[in-house]
Amino acid sequence: MSESKRPVFEIALYGVLFLFFFQLVTDFVAAIYAFGLLATSLTAEIVSVVLFFTPLLLLLVRKRLPDWVATVLMMAVLLSRAVEAMLDVRGQMLVSGVGVGCFLLALPALLWKHGQEEGGDGMSLGLGLLMGLALSILFRALDSGVDLTNYGWGRAVNWALAAVAAAALRRREATEETQSATGNTRGATAKTLGLCLGMTAVLVLLYFAFASPNVIARWTGADYRLVVALVVLALGAFAWLLTSPRQPLARLTPALLVAWNALFVLAMTLTILAHQIRFPADASAYPLAEPPVTSLHRIPLVLMLLLFPVLLVDFLFITRMLVAMRPSLRLLGGGFALGALFFLLSVFAQVFTTVYDYIPVVGPFFRDRFWLVFLVPGVVVTLSMLLVRRQALALPKAGRALVDVVSLLGVVTVAGVLLTAARPPAPPAQTSLRVLTYNIQQGYSEDGQESLEGQLRVMRQLDADLIGLQESDTNRIAGGNIDLVRYFADRLDMYSYYGPKTVPGTFGIALLSRYPIENARTFYMFSEGEQTATIVAQVTVAGRTFNVFVTHLGNDGPLVQQEAILREVRGLENVIAMGDFNFRPDTEQYQRTVAVLDDAWLRRWPDGMDDEGQSFPRRIDHVFVSPGMVVRDARYWTGPESDHPALVVEVGW
Repeated sequence: MSESKRPVFEIALYGVLFLFFFQLVTDFVAAIYAFGLLATSLTAEIVSVVLFFTPLLLLLVRKRLPDWVATVLMMAVLLSRAVEAMLDVRGQMLVSGVGVGCFLLALPALLWKHGQEEGGDGMSLGLGLLMGLALSILFRALDSGVDLTNYGWGRAVNWALAAVAAAALRRREATEETQSATGNTRGATAKTLGLCLGMTAVLVLLYFAFASPNVIARWTGADYRLVVALVVLALGAFAWLLTSPRQPLARLTPALLVAWNALFVLAMTLTILAHQIRFPADASAYPLAEPPVTSLHRIPLVLMLLLFPVLLVDFLFITRMLVAMRPSLRLLGGGFALGALFFLLSVFAQVFTTVYDYIPVVGPFFRDRFWLVFLVPGVVVTLSMLLVRRQALALPKAGRALVDVVSLLGVVTVAGVLLTAARPPAPPAQTSLRVLTYNIQQGYSEDGQESLEGQLRVMRQLDADLIGLQESDTNRIAGGNIDLVRYFADRLDMYSYYGPKTVPGTFGIALLSRYPIENARTFYMFSEGEQTATIVAQVTVAGRTFNVFVTHLGNDGPLVQQEAILREVRGLENVIAMGDFNFRPDTEQYQRTVAVLDDAWLRRWPDGMDDEGQSFPRRIDHVFVSPGMVVRDARYWTGPESDHPALVVEVGW
């Protein structure tokens, strides 16, 4: 096994391209979903998914692809990412979609070009994927689960990386040597299609979770620092395997490779299944407590995180096989068009696990099947390894600098997680508590634009001690894989509890607090449509313990769901129940609630109108408190930062 002679600048170029692909496809899918989120239905913007099928254009190429085509496609990817991060949601959807389409067309073109090179092995593409993945993890770690290159000064990083990649591309073109060989497709059609599908499945799994470790932390409720540390450790170990003089990967056989993949897929599926809930159809089974997590549930999680570099190994071997086989451009175009279809179906499947109630016929199948969305691409990758021949496993050894670079990125990543984490100060002694409930609409403003900074300003201005968030179920591809709750908690230096994990596909609810959150738990309510849940926790202030509830009921605030909450409330003292209840004061749900608890708004303003002349007769965001609790103030904050007003209430004693 000789050492790879692939130039460093080419690895840097591919590293940026893969990073930008992960970022572009993330923003593309999130932007399409944002339009559907506001309309709560499939919208015309979904037509833009046709940009996934650009590889079909290669079916029009008969023999060779002009050298300038791949260069133009790569430049388009670089420019698309640099520009789209500066645009509004509609602009992001269009430009990021073009970038995704160019990448999915450039990838088969690059594989073909490597096949035409003298001694081409495609090794640099695999190493580039490693670098792009490490950078994606780094940029999210530095900003609390949010990609820092999407906001503020961080956007300049995109331009800097694009400039570096463009310089590397120019140098690559100046040093490139190609052969005049043509594709050899005899008897290789099925194998090429299978390998292209396997490569796409690798990209699906990396995009869905491993390029954003915060996603995995929210699946499981595991310590985010531990998840990131294990991912970084696994990447470092993979880099060492590629550079070690002992060349341990040389001992791999096709059977061992398939076994490694199978074990990884099993660990990944069990990790998700440990938190997947099969919700009973019988309303009497509710309120349903979230199943407890034991140390046994952590075993598959740790195994999955340590084994996941097998995806990078798979990508390397598939790349080498495709380069060595030299399939025609038309065959590669067909293979990656099939892969694009698989990619798109995988995206739809994951989105449907949360919006099944809005998708007729097909949607309900995906309820409680989040695990299936990951099992299928995992099985596809594993099966594609059956097509890899032993000669493709003889990887050339990578340069020692690879370990140094990956290790440096890993150290900075872990440091970023630690340095950006919330550090709640000791709260001052006080005789009142400010409570805020806020539906943040997945981080989007009233007009459907990204609104993280605007919503953060609202929270800072209202200066609450307790914050209940609704529609905070990000950490999914539909929400750009960002972690809004972690981002807000870290910026506000508050304790936080996420509530229901992302696996069951519920409305996202969370609790932020200046005081330590005690005995936090989640229970679910009976839901015929979207699954709903409630957070219960305790917060002690000046020796007084408050029982805090945060919830988001389904459409129209189903009575059966509110009754489940009231059953939990009865018998408790110092109750603060807040959230988006989805019922107005003229409903039966409201009347039953105020028979047990007081409406904080009416406790402060008995006539329903505040001292500024504002009344909210159709309000659905409420704070209810125990009878007799002193309410010193109650204010609705209306603004464009979200489609819901924020309600801040001050209780005293």
